[in-house]
Amino acid sequence: MLSCSLQVAWKTMSKESRMKATINQKLTEMGERERLKELLRAKLTECGWKDQMKAHCKEVIKEKGLEHVTVEDLMVEITPKGRALVPDSVKKELLHRIRAFLAQHAT
Repeated sequence: MLSCSLQVAWKTMSKESRMKATINQKLTEMGERERLKELLRAKLTECGWKDQMKAHCKEVIKEKGLEHVTVEDLMVEITPKGRALVPDSVKKELLHRIRAFLAQHAT
């Protein structure tokens, strides 16, 4: 049973937000979230994404100067490129795995 404050928070969330929270909880409870993260790490290494991002980080630091860049600045700078560089095949494989998991564990 949810506490009163959690019940209120749950009711104020949009239907989409509640669905995302439920899916995330199920993925976490069943250990699938960790398996998906490991798969993603392996695929990103395999396709050279990690090397590309490391090189991009070095570029940004070189351009701005080590003394003038914070971790937050670096994250803001590299996140859009990082997302854009994830191959469609990797995105599709992860989406397929999530859908298969949800179909298998639908309640």
